[in-house]
Amino acid sequence: MELADGIVRLTSEQVEEAGDMLGRAFFDNPMSLYLLPEEERRLRPLSRMFAAFTRYCHLYGEVHVTASRVDGSAAWLTPEGPPMSRETIAAAGMAAMPQEMGQEAFQRLMAMKRHFDELRQRDVPEPHWYLWVLGVDPPRQGHGVGSALLRPVLSLADQDGLPCYLETDKAINVPFYQGHGFQVVVEGDLPDDGYPYWTMKRPPRR
Repeated sequence: MELADGIVRLTSEQVEEAGDMLGRAFFDNPMSLYLLPEEERRLRPLSRMFAAFTRYCHLYGEVHVTASRVDGSAAWLTPEGPPMSRETIAAAGMAAMPQEMGQEAFQRLMAMKRHFDELRQRDVPEPHWYLWVLGVDPPRQGHGVGSALLRPVLSLADQDGLPCYLETDKAINVPFYQGHGFQVVVEGDLPDDGYPYWTMKRPPRR
């Protein structure tokens, strides 16, 4: 079923396609360079990581993609979703990530996750929608795909009076999200020679 502007819910058969697209979309992002600094060995583990994230949100959250093919994806954790556990991690195939990414990259990922989890728990303790990943295939960037992908959940959040929250690692993304009602909460740098980041929160629009 089409939700709006050519956006539909992801099917289980599209998880790998979404992971490959997100690997391309995030290939040169600061986060990707931090996790996987060797360019020639980055794309496959990055795509596998995003496929795992996408599968997790498909199972326990909400994932929206473009209708014709997966040119963009927005993966959210819902306010009522279960806490992450060994069971949910295993079901999403995330237990294989240390082998697929390599131990060093996986340890950096876990350090990054702990840091962002602490900020999210502190700055948005109330029920909220969490935008885990928003990505658009490079040839489609700048054509309104990202905005279309955001609209279904932003509308739901407004209807239910709930905030939304995200992190981004690119300064150019900050005004994009501000245009959708997000406000910067923290501007900082990941510890231990990490990368700059911004956390952002969007109050519901009445």
